[in-house]
This record gives sequence, structure tokens and C-alpha cells, in this order.
Amino acid sequence: MTPKVGIVGYRGYSGAELVRLLERHPSVQPVLLDHRSEDGSRPPIRHSTPPLRLPCGPEAVTNEGLAIVFLATPPEVSIDLAPAMLGAGARVVDLSGAFRLRTPEAYLAWYKEVHTQPALLAEAVYGLPESCRDGIPGARLLSNPGCYPTAANLAIAPLVQAGVVDRASGIVCDAKSGASGAGRKPSLKTAFCEVTENFSAYSILRHRHVPEVLMVSQLEEREFSFTAHLLPVHRGILETIYFRAIGVERPEDLLAIYEKRYAAEPFIRLYEPGHVPDLRAVAHTNFCDIGVTFDPRSGRAVVVSAIDNLVKGAAGQAIQNMNLMLGFPETESLL
Repeated sequence: MTPKVGIVGYRGYSGAELVRLLERHPSVQPVLLDHRSEDGSRPPIRHSTPPLRLPCGPEAVTNEGLAIVFLATPPEVSIDLAPAMLGAGARVVDLSGAFRLRTPEAYLAWYKEVHTQPALLAEAVYGLPESCRDGIPGARLLSNPGCYPTAANLAIAPLVQAGVVDRASGIVCDAKSGASGAGRKPSLKTAFCEVTENFSAYSILRHRHVPEVLMVSQLEEREFSFTAHLLPVHRGILETIYFRAIGVERPEDLLAIYEKRYAAEPFIRLYEPGHVPDLRAVAHTNFCDIGVTFDPRSGRAVVVSAIDNLVKGAAGQAIQNMNLMLGFPETESLL
């Protein structure tokens, strides 16, 4: 039988993207789960058959035999819903930051909230397939990475592991995101007149995604400077990463590290030295594109990493993880 998977938060930007991708997945059947009422939902399209829609709760998991429940919800909602979904027998893929950090202390420090499910926080598997694949197939609770850390870790981790980064000089990550990264909930910061024809930095030195980069790339906080910026576009993340390289002589040496590390990875695309990706190259895809520029004289290196924040940064990566969890081809519905 075709497994059924539930989506909570399907009205949000990441949740809607998740539904779009799951509806074309040949091996699963999506079920929409309502966890709250909302006025103003989009009118149905004539001759369109939407997915089954049910109230969110353990009964839906049991009655429909849901194999996985996706939580495209704010962290506090995910913390509240995850225990019930797991208790009813479903596996959970959470797209929020609720279970990304390893300890309640870290969660309190970066999210400014007390974590009420410390046992689940400790159990959760971090779902960046290119770095953490071994733990994903057997995960009961899968924490989907943040969009900024996805682009950053895929660019930084291989270089740190290869020992070619002068860590004493630090790494600077200058990151820009489209407005959909802030979610669908209305706020003054993401209002049209605030975003259009504007460009702004936010959460300087205290962005809650920073500890994910430190955790995966094995960096100390003093070694990593991260600044997020809001672009006046709908979707996409582009990160320009600056560091001093050691032990390399040519940009091809840096590129060779990525080629070796990502040789078998279907969603990593590398550019020729001196060429870098832009947002248009990755829009509506699950790819992470990486380009390298290096100055041998000074040792300065710049890596540009680009993803679609709603796909590789959220819904697409969640489906990539689901495919690994359920034994489907990793690229199913994503290529």
C-alpha cells in the first residue's frame, strides 16, 4: 500500500511547498492536518482534487496509518505536537528549530525559551543528508536543518574537515535571504512597503541558526561571524563566505576537496573556479550550488553558496529526508 504522510502547517510557505512536492511524489499519499482554524484560505480550483484534510491529532495518525507527520509549524507548536504524533505511531519530520540543538541549555540560550521536551531534543536526528546521512534512515524524530545553516554547512564543513581553513583568522558568512524565509505570519518587518526597494541586516551576532553551523562544521563561536540580511525577493538564499586558506596553492585545490566530498551527492553542484552561483540558478530546486574564488598571493578565499530557502532550505530537504527514512530513491519528486 502507498504510505500516507501528514502535513501540519500546510498553509505556510514551507508547508505549501511541501504539499506541492508531495503531490507529485509517486510513492506517498499526502494528508492535510488542521491544527488550528484560519479564515481566508485559498479557494479551491475547479476540477482539482485536493489531498484528504483532517483535524490534527493522534486519531488521524491511528485511523489513517500515517507513516510520517511533517511539522511545518513554529518551534513551540512542534514541541507541543511531536510527542502526540510519535505516541500514536508516526515518525516525525520537524521543519522548525524545535529539535535542532542538542541540549535544553543551548535551546534556551539561542531561542530564549525553555524546552519542555528535553528527552526528544536529545533523541532527534539532525537531517542534513550530505553530512549526517547514517542516522537518518532509522530516525523516529528527524529535525530538518535551518535554511541558512544548510547553505553554510555544505560550503564550510568540507573545508574545515580538510584542514585548509585558517581558523585563527575566522570565517565570515554574509548571508542574504528572500522574504519567505521569515514565514507567512504578518509582521512589520516583512510588510511589502518595508521590504521592497530595501535591504537590511538583522539578528547580528545572535541569529538562532548560528549554533547549527557550529555544531555541524565543528567550529567555535569565536571562529564564526554570521550576519543575515533580508532581500526584497520572494525566495532564495545566497551566502558569501570569506576565510584565509592554508595549505592550498590554487582554487582547484579547494574545488578538489568539494569534488571528493560530494562525488556521490545528487543535490550538490560545483562551479568552475572563479565562477559563482546566483539565486536564479537554484530557484524552485533542491540543489545547493557552490562556487570558489581564491587569491594565492594573499591566501584570501571566497566561497559562494546558494539554495532555494523553501526547497533545499525547507520542504525539499524534508522530502529528501523522508525518502531516506522510507527507503525510496533519495531524489524522488525532487529531480
